[in-house]
Amino acid sequence: MITLRINGEKYKIDVAPEMPLLWAIRDIIGLTGTKYGCGIGVCGSCKVLIDNAPVQSCMIPVSFAEGKNVITIEGVSENLQLLQQSWSDLNVPQCGFCQPGQLIAATALLDKNNNPTEAEIDEAMLGNICRCGTYQRIKNAINRTVELKNQN
Repeated sequence: MITLRINGEKYKIDVAPEMPLLWAIRDIIGLTGTKYGCGIGVCGSCKVLIDNAPVQSCMIPVSFAEGKNVITIEGVSENLQLLQQSWSDLNVPQCGFCQPGQLIAATALLDKNNNPTEAEIDEAMLGNICRCGTYQRIKNAINRTVELKNQN
């Protein structure tokens, strides 16, 4: 048995320790917001936060996540909620498939840096592929979120 803490809740699952975390999250626990994209850790669709660091969940075994805090797109944090509002207000997604990974990467950035530069945003968002090419809208939404945070 492996115990995972995901979005503040504990889950005991009976799986092989080497099972990719993505499959445990989606298929065993039933949180389907995290997407399967490439399966080889290059597209970013499956990103989750493990102890506040963005990781490709398709490449991480469940055993690595045991005892750590895992946040998926279904999780709640101030930065994630503000980013989701900016995404909606600026109509960021087209197909939406990559957006959970994009939002998780942006959340990790803003959790560490309240006022990132354009270069820091670019660096934080590397490894998140958007097939629709909405990169500028994603960046605009991150900048809008920074502005919203600075107003409060």
